[in-house]
Amino acid sequence: MNMAIEGVRHLIECHCILPQFRNRQTPVYHKFIVFSTIDDDKVNKKLVQCNNCGILHKVVDICKSEIAHGMEEGTSLRSIDDIRLSFPQNLGDFLVQQKVDISIWEYVEFLIDNKQEKEIILNKDTKDDVSQLKILHVKPDGTFKIKSETRQDEVEF
Repeated sequence: MNMAIEGVRHLIECHCILPQFRNRQTPVYHKFIVFSTIDDDKVNKKLVQCNNCGILHKVVDICKSEIAHGMEEGTSLRSIDDIRLSFPQNLGDFLVQQKVDISIWEYVEFLIDNKQEKEIILNKDTKDDVSQLKILHVKPDGTFKIKSETRQDEVEF
């Protein structure tokens, strides 16, 4: 059965350690969000660059990567500026203003290219058990809308 291609943002772990965690007994490795596509239940492999140390990772599955040994620079990797060239100016300007990472840019591009509709949470502010969200709603025709929502967070015991 041929399933539709899907896009997903997920965490991968690097071997670098952020400065605030350097003195810990047990190392806390840096994790960062990447965007991947899934086709017929298989993650399409891709190279990504750690946003802390710059080392290249080969994404092999959801939440799994391997260090790309022998590749020191990612000069062939797409940048935010590369992706922005294909966006309407107002959408590109908005995403720059929001300072979103490259995984959001790749996800929005994927949704537009595949005429899919999704809401992407761009920012979340939480106080007590209430969250205020800024949401980008991408429509199948490539148009978009910015929404703000307040949500009651539920904690179950």
